[in-house]
Amino acid sequence: MTFDGALVREQGVTFGIVVVKNHVLNSSGEAGRAIAAFRPVFPGVPLVLMAQDSRGVPTYYGRSDIVQFLASISPSRIPWKQYTVNN
Repeated sequence: MTFDGALVREQGVTFGIVVVKNHVLNSSGEAGRAIAAFRPVFPGVPLVLMAQDSRGVPTYYGRSDIVQFLASISPSRIPWKQYTVNN
C-alpha cells in the first residue's frame, strides 16, 4: 500500500498526517478505522487525517489542537512524502 503523509515536529509536538479520501472524514467510524490502520506507520504519536475538496482546500480530522494548528498554515509547509507499507 502506498499513501501520502508526513511526520511533523512543530511547537514541541510530533504528530503524523495521512491523506485520505473525503468520504473517510464524513464518518467518525470510518475515520477511526483509518487512524487505527495507519497507527503502525506512526507509532507513539497522535495521528491526523487530511482530505482535500475538488479545489484543493484541506479538511483535517484528529486531535483538536493539531487540527487548529494545521488549519492555520498552508499545506505546502507540511513535509509530505510518499510512504509504502507492506500489508
